Amino acid sequence: MAELLKNYFNKELINKLAAEIHSVHNKFNKNKFIKNVFNNKWEDLELKERMRHIVICLHNGFSLNYKDEIQILKLVAPKFNDFSAMLFPDFVEVYGLENYGISIPALGFFTQHSSSEFAIRRFIIKYPDKTIKQMLLWSKHKNFHVRRLASEGSRPRLPWSIALPEFKKDPTLVLPILENLKNDDSEYVRKSVANNLNDISKDNPDVVLGFVERWIGKTKNTDWILKHGSRTLLKKGNEKALSLFGIKNNVNVKVSNFLIEKPKIKIGDSNYFSFKIKLEEKEDRIIRIEYFIYFIKSNGKPSRKIFKISESKLAHGTTKSIRKKHNFKDLTTRKHYHGIHKIALVVNGKEVAENEFELIV
Repeated sequence: MAELLKNYFNKELINKLAAEIHSVHNKFNKNKFIKNVFNNKWEDLELKERMRHIVICLHNGFSLNYKDEIQILKLVAPKFNDFSAMLFPDFVEVYGLENYGISIPALGFFTQHSSSEFAIRRFIIKYPDKTIKQMLLWSKHKNFHVRRLASEGSRPRLPWSIALPEFKKDPTLVLPILENLKNDDSEYVRKSVANNLNDISKDNPDVVLGFVERWIGKTKNTDWILKHGSRTLLKKGNEKALSLFGIKNNVNVKVSNFLIEKPKIKIGDSNYFSFKIKLEEKEDRIIRIEYFIYFIKSNGKPSRKIFKISESKLAHGTTKSIRKKHNFKDLTTRKHYHGIHKIALVVNGKEVAENEFELIV
């Protein structure tokens, strides 16, 4: 993914950026800026390294005070509306940390054209109380991009960014923001709220469970947020989380005919497995079916990861047949190693059956 995204920062973009800045500030030396960006290290820079390099070259090309630089960037930013526009909040993160009064409104402006979710975190760490108060105000903003910043920027474990260790310990300050956004009409915002809750659940599961208890069943939008925000707890088989969403933990099921179709496959190939599941209870139940794969790591030890198959109501006494494909191609997030791998079926948070196959080179 990073290899693809880094190509947003290319010659076409830099030429456009240089031209737009020059059009509002004719003392900006666009040719020197372009030359400085494409130095002999450019091709080796990855996504965030390219972004930061451009920001530094931009600052060096201005020779202005920070306030004037921001005014120019505010005129230019609306011309950029994709990932490349992340340059502008990054500029604030690098050069504006000591200028809270200028930087915070700038981040609120720039986020409407990209996202200030990474940059705002430096301000949360340096000015926790007043930045969170500002984000609480943003959570009621008319622009959904700004509302999303209130949630996304306050996530304790935002990917690709610095963590917020104080919120990992105690997310109390974040909760009023999420309360304001729990029924937001924007799906973009709702996804962020759910991801924030999921982050919180990893360190403070009881906080999220309490949030679910208070708000479940209020609206369709809120219920979606709560379910998606509880996904880590559900994958871990947390009994209270399962119960809150109507999933009985100790459900009486019978699993049969659990077969892995190929006893040996090469790394990069796919394998299929199939099984039958029968609900042996007197009432219909919600059945959540998942599976663990116990992957062999580089040290030869297993490490499991869970994958969801389905979640639906099953009538009592009925049998459901399932066939599932899993690809063992190497990914940027997972490298496969040869050895005996195990697949374990999970029903409503409990492992109910397992089988093995061998992954070979």
